[in-house]
Amino acid sequence: MRIVGGRWKGRALAAVGKGDAAAHLRPTTDRVRESLFNVLIHGDYPDLEGARVLDLFSGTGALGFEALSRGAETACFVDNGAIAGRLIRKNIDILQCGSAVHVLQTDAARLGRSKYAPFDMAFVDPPYGKGLGVRAIAAAIKGGWLADNALVVLEEASEQPLPDVDVIERRRYGDTVVHFGTVKNVH
Repeated sequence: MRIVGGRWKGRALAAVGKGDAAAHLRPTTDRVRESLFNVLIHGDYPDLEGARVLDLFSGTGALGFEALSRGAETACFVDNGAIAGRLIRKNIDILQCGSAVHVLQTDAARLGRSKYAPFDMAFVDPPYGKGLGVRAIAAAIKGGWLADNALVVLEEASEQPLPDVDVIERRRYGDTVVHFGTVKNVH
């Protein structure tokens, strides 16, 4: 797994290895990540430059690190897995970006009130087929984690209803459906 664009393009990230079956790590492939960021960069979406990014179910952190590589100001990685936490910290060391990140080991679908300024965009890549992404987005909105009109990018195995998000488009990449939308003005 590598960073596919930006200032760290080509840099290898920590290998997932065999990991732990209970960890449910399923990193976004380089191809899907590159396609996803091409949509963001070439579509009518907010600029990554200076963005505050929330990476829910972050796993290795590949989506958040890709955003940082492409100009995001800060990234907050949220995952409840110990293995994911170790991989994210290894990637922070590899990329030497500790001052630009926060790592929270908590359940992304049960976020409480945010202690951070609202984030401009959220990448949500939950275990597929369990409805966790929709719950995490709702928790992030309710807890003040996301700004009004924040961009939300959800990866799932099928199309998902997103009650508090205006879905702009959906794209299918193999067994992954990527939803792009903005948070409705709910605050």
